[in-house]
Amino acid sequence: MRDGDKVRVALLGLGSIAQVVHLPILSQLKYAELTGVCDVDRSKARAIAARFKIPTVFQSDAEAFASPDVDAVVICTPSHLHESQAVAALQAGKHTLVEKPLALTPEGASSVIAAAEAAGCVLQVAMNNRFRPDSQALKPFLTGGELGGIFLARGAWLNRKVRSPRPTWRHRLATAGGGAFMDVGVQILDLALWLLQFPKVSSVYAHMNRPQDMEVEDSATVVLRLGDGGAVSVSVSWSLVADRDFHNLRLLGTRGSGTIAPLSVFKELDTGLIDVTPQLPAHRENLYTMSYRNELQYFLESVRSPVPPPRPREQVELMRLVSLAYRSSEERREVPAD
Repeated sequence: MRDGDKVRVALLGLGSIAQVVHLPILSQLKYAELTGVCDVDRSKARAIAARFKIPTVFQSDAEAFASPDVDAVVICTPSHLHESQAVAALQAGKHTLVEKPLALTPEGASSVIAAAEAAGCVLQVAMNNRFRPDSQALKPFLTGGELGGIFLARGAWLNRKVRSPRPTWRHRLATAGGGAFMDVGVQILDLALWLLQFPKVSSVYAHMNRPQDMEVEDSATVVLRLGDGGAVSVSVSWSLVADRDFHNLRLLGTRGSGTIAPLSVFKELDTGLIDVTPQLPAHRENLYTMSYRNELQYFLESVRSPVPPPRPREQVELMRLVSLAYRSSEERREVPAD
């Protein structure tokens, strides 16, 4: 793209994440131009397009992919549609940002990446927690080895119990591919593995709780044994009975530790323990809003850059480990990963 050109973006799927995050942020970014939206609920799509002054409501995905007025698509549809829609968008030559997960299986993730490589297009998975300021501040301590060998990464993503008047696509196995672990567990697991530079995993053990009136699990604990002797532990839930959600990731190393959130970094020196926690700049936005803004800005910059970033091949490994976790839960045993 030429310098100064805006990236013309179409958004597929107008659920809460699109309305609360993607559309408001994209409408504010300098190099984004929202040119169209598409949703199975046409009346909702027309109302949202009017609210954000978006000129076109596409009648189908195919119409959006064929439009000469679209350079890139953002896919915010139910998870079971991600793979097929991303492949179709990429085959049409559209740069593509996909809400997590990229696909429901490792084979599906491989298919999307192959389509991106064949088309020469940017493909990004919306793992927004990588773009949080605290995550970005913690990452260099780990890649630089300042905390020593990490022997335990322990994460929790516990959301308060909310009584829904009716089940949504997230509560159906066919459309979501899983429950709380596929929904929020994928995010915290991706963040932990990304911080650790996706280490070799030797085995996976998972325990999942599925209420009798649900098709999918509402809570899960997953433990990954690492090839170097360390471990990654992730606990997730949709059913926390408390006054607020609880999100946390702590990494323990032989010479230090790091935590988000809140951000803290400690190192052990010969002279004793020191607090080396970076000071984050003050911002009006919360960490989550900032993470989405940074994520979308990175996507636009990648589209406008003559050298796109590498394809997200680590998502194949992520979905392989997710599949092994569900297998472990079903078989009630630890399963090998190598």
